[in-house]
Amino acid sequence: MTGLTTKTFLLGMDGGGTHTRVLAADLAGNVLAYAEKGASSVHKDDRAREHVHGAILEAVAQAGRTLDQAASLTAGMAGYDSESDLPWVRGLTDVEGLSCPRQLVNDAVVAHSGALLSEPGIMVISGTGSIILAVTDDNRHIRNYDLHHYSASAARFLGYDVTYEALAGNSDESDADLIAGILDHWGLETLESYSELACAGFIADTKARNKKFGELAPLITGEAVKGSRLARTVCDRAVHQISVGIELLGSRFNGETVSVAAAGSVVNSSYFKQKLAEKLSGGNRKTYRWQPSAFSPAAGALLMGYRSLGIPLTEELLDNLRRHPACGC
Repeated sequence: MTGLTTKTFLLGMDGGGTHTRVLAADLAGNVLAYAEKGASSVHKDDRAREHVHGAILEAVAQAGRTLDQAASLTAGMAGYDSESDLPWVRGLTDVEGLSCPRQLVNDAVVAHSGALLSEPGIMVISGTGSIILAVTDDNRHIRNYDLHHYSASAARFLGYDVTYEALAGNSDESDADLIAGILDHWGLETLESYSELACAGFIADTKARNKKFGELAPLITGEAVKGSRLARTVCDRAVHQISVGIELLGSRFNGETVSVAAAGSVVNSSYFKQKLAEKLSGGNRKTYRWQPSAFSPAAGALLMGYRSLGIPLTEELLDNLRRHPACGC
C-alpha cells in the first residue's frame, strides 16, 4: 500500500438509471458514509451530473474526509456501453478537487463484482435498464450487447407492451385490476381515452414518457402473480428474452454448471424469479445455479477499488463491509 499514507478512503458508486448510490469506506473496509441521489444516466435524466456530483460530495462530507484524501473512485455507470460514451461518463465524475484514479465501467460490472465477487458467472440486470454480463472461466467479459442481443425486459418495456396489448383489445376479465391500475396511473377513466392519449403520443418528452411507462412495472409484475392473463403474457415474453440471453452467454463457459445472480426491480420481482428458475431448470446445455448476491453493486465497486490498489480482500475486510446495510442486497 505504498503511496496510500495520505489517502484514507475509497469511493464506490453504483450509477443506475433510477438511483445514484455512493459508498465511502476506509482502507480496512469500514464504511464511513452512504449517499443516494437520482439517476446517473444522461439517457434517463437531464440532472444526472447534478445527482452524481451531489452523491459524491455528500458521501465525502459524511465521512469527514476531503476529496484529496480519496485513494480511488470506482463507478459503474448505466448506459456506458461503448468508447463513444466515455466523454459523458467522465464528465459525470469530474468533480473539482477529486484527483484520485478513476475506474469507470458499466454498472453490470460493479454488480457482478458485488454479487459474485468477480468469480466466473453471469450477472443479469433488469430494472430501469437491461443488460446481461458474463465473466467466463478465462476472465473474459462478454455482454449480450456484444452479440447484438437485447432482452427487452426493462421496466419501460413491460409498460409499453402491456399498453399496446390492452389497446389492441387483448384483455379479459382476469385483467380487470390491471387495466384499472393502468388507467389510474394515467389519470384516465376508460381505455378509449387511453387510446386517444396514445394517438397524441402519450408524452412528448422521451425521458419523461419512458419514466412514466417504467413506473407501471411493479403493477404488471404484481398482477402477474395474482393471475392476470395479460400481465403474465407480457412478463413471460420478457422472461423468455432474459433466458435466451443467459443461455447465449452460458454457452461460452467450459463447465456444466454456471452461476447466475440478478439485480434490478424487474428481474428480482417474485414472478420473474420463479419463472426464470423454471425456464432455466431444463437448460439444453448447462445447469444454472442461482446465487444470492454477496454484496450490493455499490459495495462491488468498492471491492474493485481495493483490488486496483493491491489491497487484499481478506475475510476481515469483507466482514467490515457486511456490517453496513448499504453493502447488502
